[in-house]
Amino acid sequence: TIPPVGAVRASAEWEEIDALIVDWVSFPVILKDIVRYAQDETDVYIVCTDSSTVINYLTLTAIPLTRVHYILDPFNTIWCMDYGPWNIYSDDVDSLALIDWIYNRPRPKDDTVNSSIERFTGLPMYQTTVSPSNLIHTGGNFMTDGFGTGFSSKLILDENPTKTEPQIDTIMNRFMGINRYIKMDKLPYDVIHHIDMHMKLLDEETILMGEYPAGIADGPQIEANLQYVLANFNSVYGTPYK
Repeated sequence: TIPPVGAVRASAEWEEIDALIVDWVSFPVILKDIVRYAQDETDVYIVCTDSSTVINYLTLTAIPLTRVHYILDPFNTIWCMDYGPWNIYSDDVDSLALIDWIYNRPRPKDDTVNSSIERFTGLPMYQTTVSPSNLIHTGGNFMTDGFGTGFSSKLILDENPTKTEPQIDTIMNRFMGINRYIKMDKLPYDVIHHIDMHMKLLDEETILMGEYPAGIADGPQIEANLQYVLANFNSVYGTPYK
């Protein structure tokens, strides 16, 4: 629960990975294809309560098991993008460690999965769970360019009412190396306010943004958020975002 010593860097989603994590519950038809094709690139860690059931299903659907590993652990939901660990490096690309926030949902079993991943991998894990570094957050509402820029909706402010925005920024900097934290207004019609529902960083200079017909639903706020980013921030290379 003490921040890392020295500078760290949160990795971008498009960087090379050692493993992909999925939680085996619901949507097995989709999960099996994720497991099938992810093995072309990396190992797959399946969090499950019964590995025999998973193995039987994958075997019956002709999914290879050569790069599949099983982490037996209780959990509540499939949404490990939201409650799973984030990755940081010290010395840019040297020592890998995990980051664990307080999950922003009342699902206590989901919030303990990262401790099981820590034990399984043997990687060190830093947790923003103890004051003054306690931080409630969710993976679907965070993305980073791998060079210290982070993006979230202002949900991060609402879910940490005891913290000022500078205090939140300090926690993200000390634990994840985020030195520029861009926060956008929440969408009025969206119910979860996760930015991954409507935008994605494709690389350090390119933003993929959802688009509605003009004047419909969340379209105006998405456009306003996009224009806010374009008008006030450049990429890490000093170029306008594409």
